[in-house]
Amino acid sequence: MIPVSRRRLVVLYLIAAAMIATLGGRLWYLQVMDTAQYKQLAAVNQTRQVVVPAVRGSIVDDEGRPLVDKTTSLVVSVNMTQLSQTTSDDGRTVLRRLAPMLGMSDKTLSEKVRLCTKSVPAPCWPGSPYQPIPVDQQVSAQTALQILEQPTLFPGVTAQVQPVVSYPMPDGANAAQVLGYLQPITQQEMAKEHIPETGFAADDLVGQAGLEAQYNTALTGKPGTRTVSVNAAGDVTGTVRETQPQNGDTLVTSLDAKVQAVAQQALTAAIGRARSQGNDVNQGAAVVETTSGRIVAMASYPDYDPNVWDGSISQGEVNYLFGLGGQSGSGEPALNWATQGQYAPGSTFKVTSTAAAVANGYSLNGLYSCPASVTIGGHTFINDGEPGLGDMTFSEALIQSCDTVYYNIGYGMYQTDDPKANGVLSAKAPIQKMQRMELDWGFGSYTGVDLPEESTGTIPTRRWLYNMWEDNAHKGQNWCKNGKADGSYVQQIEYQDCLYGWQWEPGQAAIAAIGQGYVTVTPLQLANAYVALANGGTLYSPRLGEALVSPAGKVTAKINPPVIRHLPVSSYTLSYIRDALAGVVTQGTAAGAFGGFPLNQVCVAGKTGTAQIMGKVATSVFASFAPCQNPKYVVVVMLPNSGYGADAAAPAVRQIWDGIYGLENHQAALPGGQVPAKLPTVQR
Repeated sequence: MIPVSRRRLVVLYLIAAAMIATLGGRLWYLQVMDTAQYKQLAAVNQTRQVVVPAVRGSIVDDEGRPLVDKTTSLVVSVNMTQLSQTTSDDGRTVLRRLAPMLGMSDKTLSEKVRLCTKSVPAPCWPGSPYQPIPVDQQVSAQTALQILEQPTLFPGVTAQVQPVVSYPMPDGANAAQVLGYLQPITQQEMAKEHIPETGFAADDLVGQAGLEAQYNTALTGKPGTRTVSVNAAGDVTGTVRETQPQNGDTLVTSLDAKVQAVAQQALTAAIGRARSQGNDVNQGAAVVETTSGRIVAMASYPDYDPNVWDGSISQGEVNYLFGLGGQSGSGEPALNWATQGQYAPGSTFKVTSTAAAVANGYSLNGLYSCPASVTIGGHTFINDGEPGLGDMTFSEALIQSCDTVYYNIGYGMYQTDDPKANGVLSAKAPIQKMQRMELDWGFGSYTGVDLPEESTGTIPTRRWLYNMWEDNAHKGQNWCKNGKADGSYVQQIEYQDCLYGWQWEPGQAAIAAIGQGYVTVTPLQLANAYVALANGGTLYSPRLGEALVSPAGKVTAKINPPVIRHLPVSSYTLSYIRDALAGVVTQGTAAGAFGGFPLNQVCVAGKTGTAQIMGKVATSVFASFAPCQNPKYVVVVMLPNSGYGADAAAPAVRQIWDGIYGLENHQAALPGGQVPAKLPTVQR
C-alpha cells in the first residue's frame, strides 16, 4: 500500500508533467504551426504604413488657361488628438503660444480647431478629429522654421509644404458657381469614394459642388503607400517599400475664360441698369452654348470670391453665400442661378407653342387674329397693353410678340385636347398636347448637364397639377383650411384651389401658351431648347467638361454631349421659326435694343420675353442665336424683377455678342467666332 505522502507526490509529478506538455505543445504550435501569422504580426510591430497623398488635378478652360490650379505653400497644421495627449490642458497653452506667431487672436485660432457639431456653428473644423487641422495656409518660411525648431514648445504642430488650391481667374473670369469648391472629406465620403485617410488635411478634400464634385474621382487621383521601418522607440529607420501615388487628371472644359468674362460683365451691367431704374434686382444668369451642346460660358449673379472656402469661412460668410440668417436679399451667390434658378420664360416660350400648334393642325401659313384682348373662361387677357394688330401670320405674331394670338391657340388646343381628362382626379391623367411638346423640348426635366446642382423647372401637366393639389389642399399651404370664398384675393384663390386646383382650366392653358402662369424654366433649359431650334432639332444634354488629361499629358477620357432626342418638329417648321426670330431683331420687339448693331457682320436672331409676376416687376428674358443662317452659338440672359425683355436682357445679350465677335469697338473673345478646334496641351 502506497503512503499518502507518496500518492500526493505522484499527483504533483503528473500535474507538472501535464503543464510542461501543455507549454511544449503551445510552443510547438506557435513556432511551427502558426509561424507565418506571428511573423507577420512581428513585422507589423517593426513597420508603419504611411499613405502618400496624390496631388489633385486642375481645371482649365478650352485654351488651357487654369481656372482652378494648385500651388505649393507652407501650411501650418495642428493635430488636436496628439496635442490633447501630450499636454495637461488639452493644448490651450500651445494654441495661445501659436496664435500670435500666425498673426491671429486666440479666439480665431480656437475656432479654427474646434470640431463642427450641431451646436457648434462655423467657423469650425468639419473634418476628422484625427486629422491635422490646417490653421494657416500661407505662412512665411521664417514662421515655419520657428515652429519646427521648437518641437517641445509646439507639440502636435507641423509646418509642411503642401498643395493649396488657387483660383487664377484668367481675363477676370470668375466661374465660382460652376467650378464648385472643396471641403474636408467626411468618413461617409471616404467610404463611398474608397479613399484612405491620408493624415494630411489639405489633401483630404472632396468636391462639394460644381465641377469639383462632378469630376471628383478623376481629379482626386489615387493615393500611394509607403511602408517604413521603426525601432522600439517608434523612430523611423528606413523605407521598406513604396507605391507612388497617381496624381489626379486635369479637367479640360469647354468654358472660354474670355467669353466667361464678357458674359459676367454684361450681366453685371444689365443688373446695374435695372437697379438705376428703381428695380430691386439681386440675381440673374447668362448662358453661352454652342449648337453642338458645349457650354462656352455660364455666368451667375451675384458671384463671389471662391478663395472664401479656405477652411476658415465664418458663419457670417456662410449666411451671405446661402441667404441665411436674415440675409435673404443677398442673392445667394453660392447658388448657380443658370442651372438652379427657375423663372417664367415669357414670350421666348412661343417657339414651342408655335411648334405645338402646327403639330396639331394649325396651318403654318394661316392668318390669326391679334385683338387687343380676349376673354377666356370668364377672364380677360390683354395683349400686354398693345392695341389690336389685326390678322397676322405666325411669323408676324413672333416678330410682334402678339400675346392674344397665342392665348387663342392655347384655348383652342384646350377645347380639343381630351376635355374629359380635365375632370379626372388622378396622378395618371394624360399629358396635354401642348405640354407634351414643351416636355419634348426639354422643359420640365433635368438637362443632364455635368453639374450636380440643377432644377427641373415646371410644366403644368395634369399630373403635375394633381400632385400640387395633393401636396397643398389639406397640408403644405393647406388651401382648404386657409381659403375663404369671400375673403381677401389670396384667400379666394386658395378657396378655388382647394376645390379645383387639380383641374386643367381654360385660363391656365391660355397663359401657359405665352410662358407664364405655372410655367418656369432654368436659363440653361431655355438655352438648350434654343440650341435644338438653331441646329435643326437635335436636343443635347449639355456638357462643360471636354476631356480628362493625365499628368503626363495623355487624354484619358473624351467627354461629348449626349443626344437626348430629336424634336418632333419638321425641319421646315424649325426653319420658319428661325427666320421669324431674325425679324424680331430687325423689325420686331428687339429692334430698339439692337439699333445700330452691325447685323451685316453677324446676323443675330432672337426672341424677347417679359414674364409678369404678381406683386413684382416682370422677369426680363432674351434668347438668341447667331449667325442666322448657320448658327454656331446660343446666348440667353434671364433677369428676374427687372422689366421688359427688350429693356434689360436684350442689351446684355447684345453686349455678349459684341464681346464674342469683336464688334462695336470690342476686342474679340473668339477671333473669327471660332472655339479652339483641338484640345490644349496640358502637362503637369
